Formats: sequence, C-alpha cells, structure tokens
Amino acid sequence: MIEELNQLVGQTAPEAPLNKLNTGIRQKRIGILGGGQLGRMLLQAAVNYPIETFVMENDPTCPSAHLCHHFTRGDITNFDEVYNFGRGLDALTIEIESVNEEALFKLESEGVKIYPNPAALRIIKNKILQKQFYKENAIPTSDFIITNSLEELKQASDFLPAVHKIGMGGYDGRGVQVMKTSEDLQLGFDSPSVLEKMVAIEKEIAVIVAVSATGETTLYPPVDMVFDPRLNLLEYQVSPADLPEKTLWKIEAIALKVVKDLKSPGIFAVELFVDKPGNVWVNETAPRVHNSGHHTIEANYSSQFDMLWRIMLGYPLGSTEHILPAAIVNLLGAEGHKGEACYEGLYDILQLENVFVHIYGKKETKPGRKMGHITILSKEKQELIHQANRIKQTVKVVSQ
Repeated sequence: MIEELNQLVGQTAPEAPLNKLNTGIRQKRIGILGGGQLGRMLLQAAVNYPIETFVMENDPTCPSAHLCHHFTRGDITNFDEVYNFGRGLDALTIEIESVNEEALFKLESEGVKIYPNPAALRIIKNKILQKQFYKENAIPTSDFIITNSLEELKQASDFLPAVHKIGMGGYDGRGVQVMKTSEDLQLGFDSPSVLEKMVAIEKEIAVIVAVSATGETTLYPPVDMVFDPRLNLLEYQVSPADLPEKTLWKIEAIALKVVKDLKSPGIFAVELFVDKPGNVWVNETAPRVHNSGHHTIEANYSSQFDMLWRIMLGYPLGSTEHILPAAIVNLLGAEGHKGEACYEGLYDILQLENVFVHIYGKKETKPGRKMGHITILSKEKQELIHQANRIKQTVKVVSQ
C-alpha cells in the first residue's frame, strides 16, 4: 500500500511543475529608495509576500525605518550610496523622484530590476523633459515655453496667465508658482523651468496605471481631486470620478498612451485636467505610488501598493475593481503649529462607520506637512463629500 501511494504521489506531482513553482516563490530582496509615508504603506503591503525589504533614507526616524528588514542611512541623491545600496538586490523602486538615476542605470546594466526604469524616471523627474515628452509623443498637454532664468521669464508676460514650474526639485506643491499678471513674474524661478499656459479647469482627475514587466496594463477608476489653492496640495478626493462616458474613455486612452510611451513597468499616476468643453489635458505624471491612490487600500481589491509588489515579483496583476466608492482627506499640519504632533478629533471621527485612519508616524508637524490621511467608504457620493468635509472640520494636526 505504501509503495502504491508513493507511485501515486509521483504521478500527480511531476518534477518540472514543482521546480517551476519553487522558482516562483523564491524570496526576493527588494529595496526602496526613500523612507517616507509612501514607503511605509508599501512595506505594510509587503508582509504577505516572500520579500526581504531594504530601505535607504537619511533620517533614521523616518516613517519606514522600523517596518523594513534592513535600514540603511544614506543619501538617495548620491551616486555611490545608491549604487552600493542596490548591489546584490533583485529589484529597486522609489518613493520620490529625486534619486540618483545614474546609479540606477549602472545597477540596471548589472541585472538589478528597476521600477520604474531609469530612462522613464529621467524624463519624469525633470518637468522640462516631461513636457517635451508629451509634445513629442502627441499627448495632449497645455502649451508651454522653457525659461532658463528669471530674466527670460520676465520677457514672457504675453504668455500669461500661466503656471511656472521649476525643472528639477519641485515636490508637493513646492516649485510651482501661479502667474496671472505681469506683477507675478518676479515670483518665478531663476533656474531652468517650464511656463505652462493656464487651462480653464472644470475638473482635476488622476488615474493610477499599472504596467507589468511583460507590458500588460490595468487602470484604477479615475478619481476627482480637490486641491488646497493656498498650499497646492491635495485636500480631498472622491473615487470613482463623476465623468461623462466619452470623457472617461478619453482619460483612460490618454493615460494608457502616456505609460506605454514611457516603456517602463511599474505604477504610474497620471494627473489630468478636464476643461469645460470636455477636452482632456495631461498635467503631470508620477512614476510611483501616489497620494491620489491611497484610498485603494480599503476601496479596491488590489491596492496600488499591493499592485506594485505584484509587478516587482512577476505575479499576475491584481483586480482594480472597487469594493465601495471612497473619499480620502489628507491630514495636513495646521497653520501656526510646529513641533511634536498631536491629533485632535480622531476619537470623534473613529465613531463613524467605514472610516479608516492612516497616521504616517512623523514625530514633528509643521504647517502643510502631510501627516496622514483618512479614507471614507460609502455607496452614496453625497455621503462621501459630507463626511470628507466633516473630517476636515473635526481633525486637526497641531503641536503639543
């Protein structure tokens, strides 16, 4: 009987499929450049996968430091430090664009998988190259001119109203200046920048697109974004966006064209404007997990963070379908408060149904700093907007 069972096992478990399966589940060593809240949420999604995680950041108290297997204190803009960090890893990803892409090119040439690839990152991290990329690939975007100095900018008064964006280093609303009159030109940047013609915006939309290493793609439902006009930071958003069907098709087609022309696997957030006639214009693209996709942790079957791990591990893409419609509210440091963070109003908000709090673990608050977000789920859009506004009025991040 034992011999018969052994023969039966041998017939039902042939050697080749077992070897293939074992290859598929080998633990991979994957690094994240940057240790902020995006890295934190990425690490939180990693725990159910066979991954040994590595993080490099210059702040040992950053939000990601205690959640990874291995933390390296280092400068993500330094060639040697990035190169030495990435050697021996299976793959690397980023949580901020300002990384040394030359080191990534060298690592890629030595067999380390980079998500996104360095060629795509080089285009996206420079606002000038990014706008030129849209123009060269016939991707609809607002008209623009390049300025190399403040003196050049002052000659462009006939191009206003426009938005001046610094070529390198802008992030989270910094490096962006709205210019409506010639008096505003003195507020511009005295370095290579792009001056974009202002669009009469009806809606601001974001679409998260996932691209596998074999070129398969999937899109998350677009989201409506509402920005704080003073801080130029995402204040709250609602998903899915309320859009006419033809506009939705345009948005999805344009977002797919952007990522396909970048020719890179990874997660991409494509931000777009919709004007009153219904034209769609690409504003910017982020080559990473993004604030506009945070709701996917609770609201979609596969979150943007889960999806990126699937891509880096070579697994099938996950489902982007909604479980329930969602809204998120960003928790920003309150005006006039700088120091050890204290969160007012959380107790009251946590009594509400289908509300999920995410605190990023930053010890110090300051005005406008992203300290967390709150996700609300509901079948009713008006309920989402009502609760989002209630949370904005109730929860405050202040200093002790």
